[in-house]
Amino acid sequence: MRGVSVIGIGCTPFGQQNGVSITDLALQACREALSDAQIPTSLVRAFYLGNFVSEALVHQGALAPIVAHRLGLRPIPCTKVEGACASSGIAFRHGVLLIASGVCDIVLVAGVEKMTSAGTGAVTEALASAGDADSEMRLGLTFPGTFGIIMRRHMHQHGTTREQVAMVSVKNRQSGSANPKAHFQKPVALGEVLESRLICDPLRLYDCTPISDGAAAAVLCAADPATEYADQPIDIIGSGHAMGPATLFEMADLTTFEASVAAAQQAYREAGLTPRDIDVAEVHDCFTIAEITAIEDLGFVEKGKGGPAVADGLTALDGMLPINPSGGLLSKGHPVGATGLAQIYEIVGQLRGEAINQVKGAHIGLAHNLGGTGAVSTVHILKRR
Repeated sequence: MRGVSVIGIGCTPFGQQNGVSITDLALQACREALSDAQIPTSLVRAFYLGNFVSEALVHQGALAPIVAHRLGLRPIPCTKVEGACASSGIAFRHGVLLIASGVCDIVLVAGVEKMTSAGTGAVTEALASAGDADSEMRLGLTFPGTFGIIMRRHMHQHGTTREQVAMVSVKNRQSGSANPKAHFQKPVALGEVLESRLICDPLRLYDCTPISDGAAAAVLCAADPATEYADQPIDIIGSGHAMGPATLFEMADLTTFEASVAAAQQAYREAGLTPRDIDVAEVHDCFTIAEITAIEDLGFVEKGKGGPAVADGLTALDGMLPINPSGGLLSKGHPVGATGLAQIYEIVGQLRGEAINQVKGAHIGLAHNLGGTGAVSTVHILKRR
């Protein structure tokens, strides 16, 4: 298998994008990535687009060929990839595999979602389709309900405190306050998180990600010729993609997502690294408790130690392992189909030394994307040359 590098990245602002169509969002991110790579569209040999709910929320299907045609790409293979909130993490992996296997030298990958033009009820119903309809979602369970149960279990099983969970929101909103592309750019205090509006006990408003619009993209290239196009290509040295139970009642441990554990192990094995080698990470904090379970599932801390790790500053910007320096989904927003590639956008920026909240000396970064009730996960490890 050949090495693969990122030679260009692009990302729209996340938030409410009134008057901008889902196609225009994707075009904006793709054009920025192609411009960053300084390559003509004629060199792109395949296109993968991650998206989850465009048919349900904006009544637009066939997004990949529509976006590709408007970009002016040649008649190349174009594929929409759907994996719930992990859609663009999977799209990224498909692009990596296509180059690694020698089929293509340059592939464009993107993710996009347009959510704010639909009502909250419609968005909730669309997102619920990521869960198991027969056994959970048609019975009334929502994702705030799902992660509320997980949070209760984590607190009971591991002694995690309510304050430790809330500190995730404080940390990520502080980081997001410096990110001009973040949906929320205002810090919150611990008391504000704890006293914010109850959403689904014990989750409160600031424990949850907002409904957002946005898109992100990356240009992938075979590692050997990458320096012909980019002064500073970022190498993808580990790629993991795994599935797990899609329901709470099928999980062996409500505080562990098996898909994240398996994807991480695959990525670490491929990279020849351990969690201790990671300098910076973007993890899937769709809810505050999700970041705590993620840093445990990824092996950064022992199971049950995620809450103290946040409280002790391990995951802060100036901590031993900065987590979500972009502000994470909690601050940046969660346009679900775009989230995985927005994480890649941040990690590439960190490894280039160009990030807004730059982690000093970042050499190896990790991006973790989760879909549904832990049904699917991707983990990618990237390295500066």
